[in-house]
Amino acid sequence: MRYGLIAMLLAALAFAGKKNPDGVTQTLELPQDPPMVAIGETSRLVFHVSPLSTKGLLSQQTRDALKAILKANGGAQVIHIRAFVAGSGDLRRVPQIVSEVFTAKRMSLPSVSVVLVGRLPLENAQVVIEAVSVGKKEVNPEGLTFIETSQLAGATPLRVTCFVSSIESANSIAARFPSVRVNVVQTQRAPMRAGETCEAVGRGGNLKAPRLAFTGTQVAFGPDEKAAALAFQRLDRELGAAGVQVSDTIETNVYALSERMGELARKIRTTPGPIMIVPSEGVASVDGTFAVDAIAAVRK
Repeated sequence: MRYGLIAMLLAALAFAGKKNPDGVTQTLELPQDPPMVAIGETSRLVFHVSPLSTKGLLSQQTRDALKAILKANGGAQVIHIRAFVAGSGDLRRVPQIVSEVFTAKRMSLPSVSVVLVGRLPLENAQVVIEAVSVGKKEVNPEGLTFIETSQLAGATPLRVTCFVSSIESANSIAARFPSVRVNVVQTQRAPMRAGETCEAVGRGGNLKAPRLAFTGTQVAFGPDEKAAALAFQRLDRELGAAGVQVSDTIETNVYALSERMGELARKIRTTPGPIMIVPSEGVASVDGTFAVDAIAAVRK
C-alpha cells in the first residue's frame, strides 16, 4: 500500500512538471502607456464620434465606444482619442482600456486625452469618444482648419464639439449642423455661469501642413504659476521629442477646474494659435488643477 501511494505521488509531481516545466510563475504583462504625441498625414485624416451607450459602467462603455469607432473608420489606424467621461468612473481606466484594446488588435497606440465633464446628452451614458484616424485615401486635399464654429466660413465642417453649461440645449445645437456629427457635453455638474462654446474641424482652410501632431493631456499639479508653467513645459518637451516645433502649435485646449486656473493658463501660454479654455469637472489626478492638450503642424 505504501509503495502504491509513493507511485501516485511521483506521478502527480511529474504531471505538474509537464504543466509548468520551468517551475516559473507566469505573470501577465502590464499594458503600455499610450504615447504622448501621435502624428498623421493631414490629407488622410478622418474624424469620428462614438455613439452614446447606457450599457454597463465606464469600462464596458469605453470598450463599446472603441469598437464602434473602429467599425466606423473601417479599421483604420486611430492616432488620437479624446474621451469625455461623466459620472464617478476612474478616468485613468480610459487610457488603460485603449492600450488593452489596441494591443489585442496589434495596432499602434494613439495619444489619449481624457477629461471629466458634468453630463452627456443621454442619461447614464458615462463616456463619449472623439477619434482622429488615418484613412486609406486622401480626403482633405485642400487641408484642414481647427476653429470656433462662428468662424467656419469657407470650410466644410467634419466634426463639431460644443461645451455647454446645460445639456438641455443639445438637440437645438445638433439641429444647426444637420449633416455633421455633433458632440455636446455639459462641462460641469453645477456650472458657475451660463455659456456655450463650439469648436469645429473643417475641410479646407489655411492649414496645409503635410502632417499633424496630436498630444494627450498633461496635468498641472497645483494652483500657482509654477505648477501651470511646468505642465506646459512637459507638453512642449514631448512635442520636441517627437520632432515637432512648439512654434507650430495650431491649437491649445485647457480643461480647467476653476475660472482662475483657466485665466492663469491663458496668461502663461505664449505659443501661437488660439487657446480654448474649457471648464471641466475634473482631470486624471485628484491633485490636478487643469489639463492641457494641443494640436501642432509637422512641417518636415
